[in-house]
Amino acid sequence: MNTTAMTALPSPAHTLAQALAQLPLIAILRGLTPAEAPAIGDALVGSGFAIIEVPLNSPEPFKSIAALTRQFPQTLIGAGTVLNVQQVKEVHTAGGRLIVAPNFNPAVVAQALALNMVVLPGVATPTEAFAALDAGAHGLKLFPAEMITPATVKALRAVLPKTAALMPVGGITPDNMAAYLAAGASGFGLGSALYAPGKSAPAVQQQAEAFARALKG
Repeated sequence: MNTTAMTALPSPAHTLAQALAQLPLIAILRGLTPAEAPAIGDALVGSGFAIIEVPLNSPEPFKSIAALTRQFPQTLIGAGTVLNVQQVKEVHTAGGRLIVAPNFNPAVVAQALALNMVVLPGVATPTEAFAALDAGAHGLKLFPAEMITPATVKALRAVLPKTAALMPVGGITPDNMAAYLAAGASGFGLGSALYAPGKSAPAVQQQAEAFARALKG
């Protein structure tokens, strides 16, 4: 028995914790094309990003995920807007190690866990949050953040396990992160304020660095 092979892969929880410790920001690249993926990925990784998500309603998302995972094997890369078990399997086949959803679907969480993937379902209420964590979710996407104020995050943080990663997503900008962090957010998912289809790699890098500065500042 090859015990080295058995112990070589870190657990998904450890993988997520390491990525969040490096920079607790998820780059959400909705609309990314496979042709853009290498340059945009380079801009993000060069800015310190350790987590990249390609939503499945992007053009040829599995090709983009495959390209990114080949180029950045140390980065936690996967898919967003994952709605069913088959999509989880396809992300895994493409090399992705991250599943992010706008909702909590127990079957999606179970399939991600079975494939040793990090899974962050979307929740908006305490009931959903506790159910997702009980199902084995490694963290929670608080979505849409426009409806989940810092006061709501503070209330959730008071009752949820201290180790639960809470990631507001939706409408996050460098200007509103501080209030969420003070309320107990663990990090953020960044969408159109970071990347939009057709945005150049230098422009994405400039915005990525602005988010990183705001987080650390």
